Amino acid sequence: MDRYVEDFIHFLAVERGLSRNTLAAYERDLGDWLDYLESVNITHANEADYRVFVNYLQLEREKGHKTATVSRHLSSIRSFYSYLQQEGIIIADPSQLIDSPKPDRRLPKALTLQEVEMLLSAPDISKPYGQRDKAMLELLYATGLRVSELVALNVADLNVHASFLRCYGKGSKERIVPVGHYAMKAMELYLLQIRPILVNSSLEEAIFVNHSGLRMTRQGFWKLIKKYAKVAGIRTPLSPHTLRHSFATHLLENGADLRSVQEMLGHADIGTTQIYTHVTKTHLQRAYENSHPRA
Repeated sequence: MDRYVEDFIHFLAVERGLSRNTLAAYERDLGDWLDYLESVNITHANEADYRVFVNYLQLEREKGHKTATVSRHLSSIRSFYSYLQQEGIIIADPSQLIDSPKPDRRLPKALTLQEVEMLLSAPDISKPYGQRDKAMLELLYATGLRVSELVALNVADLNVHASFLRCYGKGSKERIVPVGHYAMKAMELYLLQIRPILVNSSLEEAIFVNHSGLRMTRQGFWKLIKKYAKVAGIRTPLSPHTLRHSFATHLLENGADLRSVQEMLGHADIGTTQIYTHVTKTHLQRAYENSHPRA
């Protein structure tokens, strides 16, 4: 078996031209597999049937390996057994009968209400760009827009009098989202007093513009939110998507129904929105443990 692995690694290096790091990863994964086969008294690749693979993957999980690690191990083994079958060393490849482990569903990070207040207060509103940034942050938290949707907004998309905006999400699907009082106040101030002095041309349609007077980019906003997180002293890992997660989490924590949150987020499948119910359950569990005298 060791010789087969050596031949396979040589094949990957010569025929596939894989990097040293990738080859080393294959060697580690296959080395673990051979150690397992030896521990169950299997000396030839043909002797490993479906159950052997299942038991190995179960052992990997019991060792505490993450799903991504187990999936990588299985991928390495599958590539190895596919090579063995092509070379005529084995007749059948039982590894192809194994389903890849489902990836762990990561819960989105959300800011606390205090952290949100700190972030929204970080821009220096005595300066024009500070007013712009304040309006962007307020609007993002008030609506749960994706950053791509935020920077794509045009002046015509915001209805100041009715306090709502129109945006186009994934698949160019249009949706209407309400805008809260604080965000609308910041937007009115920005649109009336700040934007006219920042735009490069009267023909510019974008609501939010950069230092060149042109539409703000996603990358530009990414830099801004990182800057203000540092100014506010927020230690929670922060990305532009964090405010979207915070928007959904805080709505659900305060009694909003799942369907309404789904509509505001622009999720086609309510199952995507349901992940936030796990976040709120975690919040309730922490609150219980911190507050109940016999928790």
